[in-house]
Amino acid sequence: METEQPEESEPVRRPARRRRVEGGRQHRHVVRVTPEEEGQLYALALQYRVSVPKLLVDAALAGGSTAAASNATVRHEVAAQMFATHRLLAGIANNVNQMAKATNATGDVRAEMVATLRKVREVADRIDGFVDELIGAAS
Repeated sequence: METEQPEESEPVRRPARRRRVEGGRQHRHVVRVTPEEEGQLYALALQYRVSVPKLLVDAALAGGSTAAASNATVRHEVAAQMFATHRLLAGIANNVNQMAKATNATGDVRAEMVATLRKVREVADRIDGFVDELIGAAS
């Protein structure tokens, strides 16, 4: 089976594996499919960046393929938001370190440091709100 070449801006990622569970998974199901069904399953698994077994389990337990696709989309959106937040925090941390170094050298607290620390609090509040949304959506 030939795979498509990934776009330049998109890194190549392996399909997501299911999380490990205490004691492992004791039950196994074998599903036989036609070559056409196999192709469709692989295409869907690649589209949602999951393995075929994960796709089948998610589709069955989520109430069908539409719900499983929706769950996969939400997971990708959450991951994108978390990466964006990480980049933002890294930039802020760099600025705070630079300002702390200058403050320690001069003993002078500048207005920029107060504004940056205020922004840190805003970002932390956004993260808290995002986590609250995730918890609300999961229950």
